[in-house]
Amino acid sequence: MALPDSVTTCLSQPVHYAICKLGFEKTDTYDIKNILSGNGEVCWQAVTEHVCYLESDQSVDYTKSIRSLGPVCESVNLYFKSLTKEQFVIQYASWFHWTNCKEVFLEVFDVLQHTEATEVALGLMKLTSCLERALGDVYLLKGNDCPFLLRDLLASEQLADVFGQAVMNILRVFIGSPHGLNLRNVLWHGFASPQEIPAKYCAMLLFLTAGLGQLLQTYLLQTKDVLVHRPYVIFISLEELDAFPDLNNEILSIAEELVKLSSFVLKIMLPFWIAALTAFKQSRYADSVILLLPQLEVGLRLLFTTSNRCPNRLLTAESSALYTTFDEMLAKHLDNEEINQLPVVLEEPAMASDFLWDFLNHQEGPRIRDRLSHGEINLETFPREVANQIVGFAITILCRFSDEDKFSLKEHMVIKPLMNCASCYRSRFHPISRLKKQVLECMKSIHLWPELPTVPEEQVQQIKGLEGNAEADTLILMISEMISQLQHYMPQNCCSSDDPINSVLTERLLVELCDARVCTLYSPRPVLEVVVVLRRISAQCHQVSQQVIAGAGLRYTQWVNKTLRSRQRHNYRRMLNSIKFLSPMLRLILLLITLELVSVHSVCKKNPFDYQQYLKFLKSVLQYTENLVTYTSPEKNKWDETMELTKKTLINLRKINDRKLMLMHLA
Repeated sequence: MALPDSVTTCLSQPVHYAICKLGFEKTDTYDIKNILSGNGEVCWQAVTEHVCYLESDQSVDYTKSIRSLGPVCESVNLYFKSLTKEQFVIQYASWFHWTNCKEVFLEVFDVLQHTEATEVALGLMKLTSCLERALGDVYLLKGNDCPFLLRDLLASEQLADVFGQAVMNILRVFIGSPHGLNLRNVLWHGFASPQEIPAKYCAMLLFLTAGLGQLLQTYLLQTKDVLVHRPYVIFISLEELDAFPDLNNEILSIAEELVKLSSFVLKIMLPFWIAALTAFKQSRYADSVILLLPQLEVGLRLLFTTSNRCPNRLLTAESSALYTTFDEMLAKHLDNEEINQLPVVLEEPAMASDFLWDFLNHQEGPRIRDRLSHGEINLETFPREVANQIVGFAITILCRFSDEDKFSLKEHMVIKPLMNCASCYRSRFHPISRLKKQVLECMKSIHLWPELPTVPEEQVQQIKGLEGNAEADTLILMISEMISQLQHYMPQNCCSSDDPINSVLTERLLVELCDARVCTLYSPRPVLEVVVVLRRISAQCHQVSQQVIAGAGLRYTQWVNKTLRSRQRHNYRRMLNSIKFLSPMLRLILLLITLELVSVHSVCKKNPFDYQQYLKFLKSVLQYTENLVTYTSPEKNKWDETMELTKKTLINLRKINDRKLMLMHLA
C-alpha cells in the first residue's frame, strides 16, 4: 500500500492546474463596480462577457473562461470581506430565499471572512448541494422529471429558458462540467485537499447564487408562476440504521489519535478528518458526515488503486475518462473484467462492502451521500443516529489500518465493541434483506387473525342454504400434507406429526429461517430476478391479510348491528370458512419463500432450463396471490372462488414438489 505521506495531491496535473493556477494567471485588478449595480444587483451582462467560446463550434472555452474570470472572482471575494455581516444580510439575504436554505448561504459568508481552508471547502460543498436542489425546483417550473446529474441539469433547456444560456454557461465554468473547474465533484468525491480550493471560487458562487435569485424574481413576476420547493427526504425507521453503539467523547478522543496514525488517512486530508470529528462533538451532524464521506471514498480509493495495481486511478481523471468512485470500488469486477482485490484487502469484505452498499447505494437504503450531495436533506435537522453510524464505521476502518506496534487499540475496551459490531454486520437494505423483513411483517399480520372478532359458530350454522366446512377441511389437510413433505428441509425442533400446521407454520420458525445468513454481496442477476418475484408474492400475501382483517372486522360489526342483508350474511359465512384455510395457506407460501431464499444462489447456478422452469413456477404462485388480492377485496368478496383457486394451486404445488422442480430440490 502506498504511504499516505507520499501522496501530495489527488488532483491530476491538468485538474490541479485548472483549479489552483489557471484562475491566478491574470493579475490585473478588477473593479467590482463593473459587475455590481448601485443597489447591489448583479450586472449579468458584464459577468457573462468573461465567458469565452471556441471558434470551431461556439461551445464554452473553459480554459480561457477560467483565466478571464480569475480576477473577477478575486474582486468578489475582497468585496465580501469588506462587508460586515449586517451589511451582507441587508443587501443579499432576500436573494437567497429562493434556495429554501438561506441560512446555509449566510454561513458561507461567515466562513469567507476567516478563510480557514477546511471550512471554505465544507461551505462550498454545502453551497453546491443547496444550489443544485434549488435549481432543480426551478427546472420543475418548466419540466417534469428533474435530471439526477448536475451537469445535465445545468445543460437543460428549461433552466436556460428561465435564466438565459449565458448565465448557465457561467455556472458550468464552476460546477457541473468535467471540462471546467468541476468544484462540486472534486470535493464531494474526495479529490481536493483543503488547501487546493481557492476561497475566491466559493465567494463567486455565493455571489452568483444571489444573482440567480434576482433573475428568478423578475421571471416569476413576469410569468406569475409560483416556485414550489420539493419536500426534503426524511429518514424513517432510524432503528434500522442502528449498527454501532452511541459514540461518546472517549471514543471520539481515541479516533482523533487514530486519524494521525492510520495508513487509511492521507496526510493532506488530515484536516478534513479532524474537522469531521470536531463537528460531530459539536452536534453539527450534517457537517460531520459531509466532511467524512469524501474521506472514506479517497481512503478506499487508495486501497483500491494499490490492491488492483492501478496507482494512476488515485487521481482525478481527465474530462475524457471517468474517475474512480464508490460504485466502481464496491463492484465485484474491474472494468477489464478482472476480480476487484479491494474486498481481499479489507479482510472482512462482507462487513465493509455490505455497510457501504446499505448506507450509500441500495435504493431502499438511506443513500446518504447521494441525498446530501444533491441537496435532498435538511442540513439543520440531520439526525445524530445516522451520523453516529458513519463515524462509527469510519473508526473501525481507521483501526483496521492502524499500525499495531504504534497503536494497539483493537482490543481496547472502548473500541472493541465497535469492532465486534462491524464484524457482525449484515445487510439491511439489499433486496434479499428487505424480502426477509417483508416475510416477517406479513407473518405478524397473519398472526392477528385469531384475535379477529367472530360470530359464535352456532349462530353461523343457523344460516340456511350453506354447506359445512368439508371443503375447507380438505384444503387444510392438503396443506398439512405439503408441510409434512417439507419438514426435512426445516430445523428438527419444529417438526410435529400431530399438528403440522400450528407446530411448523409459526413465526418462530420463520424468524429462525430468516436469521440464516444468505450471501447478499455481488448477487447475480438471476438471484435478483427471483428475489423480485418473491417480494411481489410476499407483498400480495400481506395485502390479502390486511384485507381479511379489515373485512372481518367490518362484517362482524354489521352482524352485531343486524345490518347485513341475507346475501351478505351468506357471504360472511363463506368468509369465515375461507379464513380457516387462508391462514395456513398464506403461512405455507411464506414458508416456501424463506426455504427458497436460503437456497436461491444454488438454484440460479443450475442450467438455464431448470432456472426458467423454476421462475415459471414462482410466477404461477405470484398469479395465485394476485388473484387472492382481487377475490378478497371489499369490492369483490369472492370467497367460493377463493376456495376453488386455492384448491387448484395446492394441487399444482404438490405436482411440482413431486417432480422436484421446486428450489429446495434443485439446490
